[in-house]
Formats: sequence, C-alpha cells, structure tokens
Amino acid sequence: MRGWGQVMSAGLVGERIAGYEVECELGRGGMAVVYRARDLRLERTVALKLLTPDMVRNDTFRRRFAHEQRAAAALDHPHIVPIFEAGEANGVLYIAMRYVPGLDLRALLDRDGPLPVKTALRIAAQVASALDAAHEHDLVHRDVKPGNVLVARGTDSDHPEHVYLTDFGLTKKSLSLTGLTSVGEFVGTLDYVAPEQIAGRPVDGRCDLYSLACVVYEALAGGPPFQRDDSMELLWAHQYDQPPALSERRPDVPPAMDEVVARALAKVPEDRYDSCLEFVAALRTTAQGPAPEPAAHPPAQADRAVGALPHPPLWARPVFERRPGH
Repeated sequence: MRGWGQVMSAGLVGERIAGYEVECELGRGGMAVVYRARDLRLERTVALKLLTPDMVRNDTFRRRFAHEQRAAAALDHPHIVPIFEAGEANGVLYIAMRYVPGLDLRALLDRDGPLPVKTALRIAAQVASALDAAHEHDLVHRDVKPGNVLVARGTDSDHPEHVYLTDFGLTKKSLSLTGLTSVGEFVGTLDYVAPEQIAGRPVDGRCDLYSLACVVYEALAGGPPFQRDDSMELLWAHQYDQPPALSERRPDVPPAMDEVVARALAKVPEDRYDSCLEFVAALRTTAQGPAPEPAAHPPAQADRAVGALPHPPLWARPVFERRPGH
C-alpha cells in the first residue's frame, strides 16, 4: 500500500484495498478521494471512499467514524446511497457504497445551468425526503451541497430522475456536537453552511434545511444565495446578510416563492420550517400559483356542443387540465 502522498499524485488504479479492486477515480476533496472499484467477493461495482491519514491517526475520529458509519448504514431509504461496508485497511479508513451512475447535481448545474422549476423541485423533494429520514434517526448530514446529490436516470417520464443523497460519513448525532469536528476541522461547504454551524452552536436537522434551501436557490438562480470573494466575507454573509430575493435572480419564478426561500434561509433555526419536506411542499404550492376561477355563467353553446371538441369549454378546463404536481 503506497503512502497518501502517492495516492494523491498517482492514484490507486489497479490496486486492491480490503477486497476491492480500484478501477478509476470519481472525485476528490480535502478529506477523501472516491474511486469506482470492483467488489471481488460479490462481483459488483461500488464507490470506494478513502479518508486521509490525518483522520486515521486521530483516535477520537476513528471511534466516531466507526459509530457513525454503523448509524448511517442503518438508514434504509430509497434516496440515501446505501453503505455496504466501512473499516480500516493498511492505515486508510474506507467506506464502500453503492455505485450510482450518472452526474451529481454540481456537474449537472455546471453543464446545463439553472434548472426548470419542475425539475429543481423534483430533485429537492427527493433530497428532502432523505434528510427527514436521517433526522428521524437523530442524524444530521451537515454537508448538503450539489456535489453530494447524485442524479441517476429515473424509471419513467413521470419520474425522470432518481436522486440519491450521499456522504453521510461526516454526520454527527444532532444536538450533541457543534459544527466543528473533534479534530478541529470545520464540516460543511461554505456556500451552503448554516449560521449556527459557523458560530459553533449545537446543530439539528434545521441546519440541513438551510443548506437544502441554498442548494435549491442555486439550482433555480444559477448561483448560491451568497457569493463573496473572501471566505470570511462569505461566513459573515451567512450569519448577518439577507440573500437577494430569488425572483431578482430568476424573474420567471412566482414572487411568492421568495417568502418561502427566505423563511428556509432564516438566520435563527426556530424561524425556519420544521422539516425539509414542509419546505419543499411550500415551494410547490407557490410554484403552482392560485387555481383559476371558473366562469360564473358558462357559455350556453357549450351545453349544445356535439361530438369531440378540440379543447374542453372554458368552464370545464379546471377538471380536464392537470396542474403541475397533481
């Protein structure tokens, strides 16, 4: 097994780690590298995440890692990437997860730009469902971002995407620890981090709701709510500045959506929605707009119409026309 410096420079393609043969690199960050690998025991493709040796050398982190991987692996939800195995091999902590073909939301936004409202809300609903399920188990993700949202092909035209939330490897029991890890590393990506995480206060599922709102904002507007040149300025903005109204960045969205997003991005957790799905439901309601009012007196000729009509009469359209989300 080569050292971490060699791993970062040359990768591990072709090598075997804990029964997995590394095939190619999928992505990397400051704390880990993710590879596509072959499970030699079960003959299946997996995503193999390797954490940096700094984490391995910290006994507190290693104990927390083992505990939280067991908790994350127990989450059985259609929109959470299943964890097959987690452990340590040759001085490297690893996590073997389901391999999900397709793009992550970060790559999708970089390729296509802002998403149609319907698409963004379909993706948001699936992520929200995954987060609420984790919160029910007293787990807080704390790093919800486009790169951790995997977008796979869906089952049919009504479900064109199947979304998975990944990277529960750095979660913590809610209300028990602050936004800083026990080894002094800040967990969370600055564009999407909640104010209470920045301040080092205890966190619960509402910090994930804040991050989800940032992700939805970016999916619709083409950029996160706060954009600053300096990291400290960005942290300050999350804590004290008000984000631009979504409709200013995306004029075609209903103005009522601004209020929904603003509530989800409230600085104080108690001022936000109680759950992620409640937030998405509010978004869907505003996206649909008010229902059309039927005519007080239907045209008389509509009652005398015979045979198939190219369109239903005006007074009947609320019945024939299916509104988005119904």
